[in-house]
Amino acid sequence: MAPPSLVLPVGTQVVTRAEVRVAAGDVRPRGAVGVVVQAPTDGSHAYRVRFPDGTEAALRRHELAVRRQELDGLALGNGPDDVDLYGHVIYRCVVGSRAYGLEEPGSDTDRRGIYLPPASLHWSLYGVPEQLENEERQETYWELEKFLTFALKANPNVLECLYTPLVEFATPLAEELLAMRAAFLSRLVYQTYNGYVLSQFKKLEADLRNQGALKWKHVMHLIRLLLAGVAVLREGALPVHVGEHREALLAIRRGEMPWAQVDAWRLRLHRNLDAAYERSVLPERPDYERANAFLVRARRSAVDV
Repeated sequence: MAPPSLVLPVGTQVVTRAEVRVAAGDVRPRGAVGVVVQAPTDGSHAYRVRFPDGTEAALRRHELAVRRQELDGLALGNGPDDVDLYGHVIYRCVVGSRAYGLEEPGSDTDRRGIYLPPASLHWSLYGVPEQLENEERQETYWELEKFLTFALKANPNVLECLYTPLVEFATPLAEELLAMRAAFLSRLVYQTYNGYVLSQFKKLEADLRNQGALKWKHVMHLIRLLLAGVAVLREGALPVHVGEHREALLAIRRGEMPWAQVDAWRLRLHRNLDAAYERSVLPERPDYERANAFLVRARRSAVDV
């Protein structure tokens, strides 16, 4: 799949690079400020931009500049939004329901991955975004350093990228990262997985009291997260696919499992997580030195890109 051009997201404040006609006889001057209210799926179509008075215009990417860069005094047309950063993606995988084995007809295909920007851009005044997002394609790519930082903190979404069985694209550098993925696992998993589920269940209980309704898909994923956390601490590897728990989890998503039963399962899993933490063979902290050495090698490889 060819990588798309970087698209400015809805909500981006922009300025016009030339006069813009918004209606008969009504013109906005060069430098007029607006906000993107509709973004195209690729760089070959127009943006819909709304001006402060409520008028709108269809503008191509070359007719716009990002307002933040203008305020920083940067030259028009040279910022990172004009560079095909998607062309520097080094890893792309499928996560979400399809990787968990929880997909149903009509399920989205969620793609995540990593990009390594050219060093010249990374070192420049412009810098690079920490992540690239394309909502139309359900894609998110983290800049390599951000990805590694998240992984070292045992961020569940990022760890799943390293362990998903559905890898669509990986450069040799990304394959090297996958080969060292165990270096990112540590007993910090107990804190991140346990803490997140505890806080989210408190919110769910408040929703149930105040609104009498729950987002069952969210409940399902919290249980799934606890199951994964227990497995990581016990086995030293992250099982992304839910395996034997598939039908029970789908029953939660469909609202077929009573809340009291779900909450009882959750409490058992918290106890299992406590026990797994006490006996875990994982190190107290991830291998920061190995991760840092990998990042330095990757940065060096991007010098002449």
